[in-house]
Amino acid sequence: MATCFWLRSCGARRLGSTFPGCRLHPRAGGLVPAPGPAPGPAQLRGYAGGLAGLSAALLRTDSFVGGRWLPAAATFPVQDPASGAALGMVADCGVSEARAAVRAAYEAFCSWREVSAKERSSLLRKWYNLMIQNKDDLARIITAESGKPLKEAHGEIFYSAFFLEWFSEEARRVYGDIIYTPAKDKRALVLKQPVGVAAVITPWNFPSAMITRKVGAAVAAGCTVVVKPAEDTPFSALALAELASQAGIPPGVYNVIPCSRKNAKEVGEAICTDPLVSKISFTGSTTTGKILLHHAANSVKRVSMELGGLAPFIVFDSANVDQAVAGALASKFRNTGQTCVCSNRFLVQRGIHDAFVKAFAEAMKKNLHVGNGFEEGTTQGPLINEKAVEKVEKHVNDAVSKGATIVTGGKRHHLGKNFFEPTLLSNVTQDMLCTHEETFGPLAPVIKFDTEEEAIAIANATDVGLAGYFYSQDPAQIWRVAEQLEVGMVGVNEGLISSVECPFGGVKQSGLGREGSKYGIDEYLELKK
Repeated sequence: MATCFWLRSCGARRLGSTFPGCRLHPRAGGLVPAPGPAPGPAQLRGYAGGLAGLSAALLRTDSFVGGRWLPAAATFPVQDPASGAALGMVADCGVSEARAAVRAAYEAFCSWREVSAKERSSLLRKWYNLMIQNKDDLARIITAESGKPLKEAHGEIFYSAFFLEWFSEEARRVYGDIIYTPAKDKRALVLKQPVGVAAVITPWNFPSAMITRKVGAAVAAGCTVVVKPAEDTPFSALALAELASQAGIPPGVYNVIPCSRKNAKEVGEAICTDPLVSKISFTGSTTTGKILLHHAANSVKRVSMELGGLAPFIVFDSANVDQAVAGALASKFRNTGQTCVCSNRFLVQRGIHDAFVKAFAEAMKKNLHVGNGFEEGTTQGPLINEKAVEKVEKHVNDAVSKGATIVTGGKRHHLGKNFFEPTLLSNVTQDMLCTHEETFGPLAPVIKFDTEEEAIAIANATDVGLAGYFYSQDPAQIWRVAEQLEVGMVGVNEGLISSVECPFGGVKQSGLGREGSKYGIDEYLELKK
């Protein structure tokens, strides 16, 4: 089990194939507009400060296939989770559109794989530059369609762009090997070659970063992609398509097929079972990941899966309470608790328990502010939809019915149906839903423990293992616990562990493979001897 872990020092300072019959679509002379006028701000207005006033070039509503903007026979609404208002109508692609996108990607791959690493690097760098130039508009799109606070949306755009920058550099570092064989007069040569077309299925909680983290690696390796974005957040994927086109990424290399929730299952199945697809990359629930693994198994496709988590956050008696509370806030409440690496279970040792709970509650009341993502000072936006709110509410009610105490929060927020109060529970036990189901919302349940061995046993008593966090100032304990936690990523005295330079992924049923870092490009390469 390979695990990456972030270490913050105790003093709170960070330590220093063949493809017959291939042909490439001719390059389009420009974007092909959909029939009728381009979507304007008035059509996409959700509320003041939302999509109003953004460049129409970035507010695309059609699919992007083979370098062309193509409408579908039907459309579906994308809603602002803060107000429920429709932001716009987007092409609702079906199986035929999905297959056309795969064909376009396959045809483009036959030429793209021959493009030099230096040129692929240059094009990715141009795409990165365009993201930085358009960072404000891209951030506003994220906030409008996902509800994420604008400050966090800006952070996601930089994070997203950095993946393109990183893989633009890694494109030129795909090296092979010379192997000395037992025969004195023979040598073996190992080459790395792109796997082919990659089907990329991404979630709504990071609608930009989950695309660039996958697509940046694929394109750098010489692969082409078909992206199916989440039905809640297609505008970000389509805006990236516009910028990819502006950057000169050839037609068919990056394709986007948005679709409604109604069509998502069949579209996902179509691209994942298509014989022209060689690789599937998915970020989302473990349940959906297992379905996609079945699709991949039938044709033995390569897969990368970043699935659900149940991250433990352990606070040992030796921890610095203020440092642990700051880390807890960062780890739990980023994107209103809607990230796969958010802490889901807080395990606090008996000697420090009361002090931690008191300080955590005070910090939540002082630093967490619920509101519209566009409002100044908002740190907690809406959840993505009412179903997400219902799950948080269910977890709170279940815990209270079994003896948990609400320290702060505990109910829906008066701002609207998709808002929930940041909630802290104490007296939590392991028989409660919130300790063995991923909440994906602003709920922090605290479990009291006595010994290190007990904490490790509780933390590992799950079939998933994406991220874990713990706070300690005991050097020996730090190494013991970091090695014993059954997760792919560990934050040691650190609540934020994501970086483009570091591998991202989990163990057990939290996934397969790694994204980002120097290892991420290997997911899109085959070895040939």
